[in-house]
Amino acid sequence: MSAAKSAKPTAPDLREQAVDTLFRLLETHDFKDISLPDVAREAGMRLSELRSAVGSKLEILEAFAARIDGKVLDDLDEDMGDQPARDRLFDVLMSRLDMLSPYRKALKNLKNSMRRDPSLALALNRIALRSHGWMLSAAGIEVPGIKGAILLQGLAISFARVVDVFLDEDDPGLPRTMAALDRELDRGEGWMQRLDGVERMAKPFVDGLCRLAERRQRRRAKRQEEADGEADPGTAEPVAPLT
Repeated sequence: MSAAKSAKPTAPDLREQAVDTLFRLLETHDFKDISLPDVAREAGMRLSELRSAVGSKLEILEAFAARIDGKVLDDLDEDMGDQPARDRLFDVLMSRLDMLSPYRKALKNLKNSMRRDPSLALALNRIALRSHGWMLSAAGIEVPGIKGAILLQGLAISFARVVDVFLDEDDPGLPRTMAALDRELDRGEGWMQRLDGVERMAKPFVDGLCRLAERRQRRRAKRQEEADGEADPGTAEPVAPLT
């Protein structure tokens, strides 16, 4: 037997196989009704092999999201580099929808499962935040700090609304989906402008708090120096050792 035939599948290979199998099962089953043994049996692998590749069903969903992320990043249109940030993000997110197209039926069932299971919804939101961080990077958009966190969560929510339209649209040209994405990006721009306004209004207050904190820190340090100066090691009374 050749080495190629006898070689065992690697963990990444098994992980990809688990992703394919779970999403095939999701076409006809609710997420909660699919077990890891079901995935292993459907994939034709031992449960121990599945365990070597993934730790849970959620981890398989994470691997799926990473797969889609990678496909989108590989598909970047270099000619979009000189376009406005909004247009670059529109192009990236439409590419993401293209990559999701083969999994529509499974995604519909997953969406229904999520609506009945708040814990699953929270887990999927966490996965979505990670993916959309990459989507923003792909579009060349970097917003640090709390403002960036708000933008990221807003993008995840907006894209979920677009996906709802996408999953129900039959037209291969996706006119309704593109219109929905356009509206969501408009809405997002409006929120970011208002956030900029709030940020500008709050800046004097925040700066004042920072100056107050600095003054308090200097006063605390001065008191500590004075207290240290009053303590003369040469005249201090001996302290009995703890026993």
